[in-house]
Amino acid sequence: MSATSSSTPADHGREIAAGERFRFGDNWAAFLEVLDDARIEAAERSLIERLGRARLDGVRVVDAGSGSGLFSLAAHRLGADVTSFDFDPQSVACTTELRRRYAIDSPRWRVLQGSVLDPAFIGGLGTFDLVYSWGVLHHTGAMWDAIDRATSMVAPGGQLFIAIYNDQGRTSQAWLRVKQAYCGSTVGRAAVLGAFVPYFVGRAAAADLVRGKSPLERHRAYRQRRGMSMMHDIVDWLGGLPFEVASPGAIVDFLRARGLVIERLITVGGAHGCNEFVARRAPVR
Repeated sequence: MSATSSSTPADHGREIAAGERFRFGDNWAAFLEVLDDARIEAAERSLIERLGRARLDGVRVVDAGSGSGLFSLAAHRLGADVTSFDFDPQSVACTTELRRRYAIDSPRWRVLQGSVLDPAFIGGLGTFDLVYSWGVLHHTGAMWDAIDRATSMVAPGGQLFIAIYNDQGRTSQAWLRVKQAYCGSTVGRAAVLGAFVPYFVGRAAAADLVRGKSPLERHRAYRQRRGMSMMHDIVDWLGGLPFEVASPGAIVDFLRARGLVIERLITVGGAHGCNEFVARRAPVR
């Protein structure tokens, strides 16, 4: 997939039909059914903790790949001027719905449809004090181009906060085949869900019971970390195509080559999941 191919809703539809792309927006629409104030507050806490600041008043934020819109909403509630965009039309609809619910008259939040791989679209947005893209850029089909475009939006003195799937070598290749099976057909989707949802849930429950903990506490703790839903994230993981990975070192080197200094790095070790990177561009002197 070329760096500019994923730029229109028509492209999105073709990729879905060809089994090359997961229906992210459908999963986010289901997530909105369980979204509540506690999840929103958890998302706010996770943002300020990772960024090391108490508020975002007056900060110009772009949420590149806004998905459900939860973190756009969190940034807005923390005082930011927010621009949200996503390539997936249903994800745009989800973000628009959250704006309708919580900030319908606000001039500080706009929602757009567009691709991070579209140079004209990205160039037209300008630069921002915070470029946020958690768990998105590895789903574009051209991850390194996507990261490059995201860094281009960071203003002097601004921050970049991204999360990218960890490279597990052969294990990551095996997960790619699982995702291809999920997206390839209805039968494949049913088989993947039937095999792996019980695996993830059962493994977690067994680990908790061995430690003398309640499995329900894991779900509560998961929600409190970022406000997300464990079950919806499992579905996202199993189906999430396109799918690319990178080692923490490769991302750090890539960002440094583009003039950004790493402020915070949180890794998942050798496990699957996302490594988190907070970086800053030097201010103009």
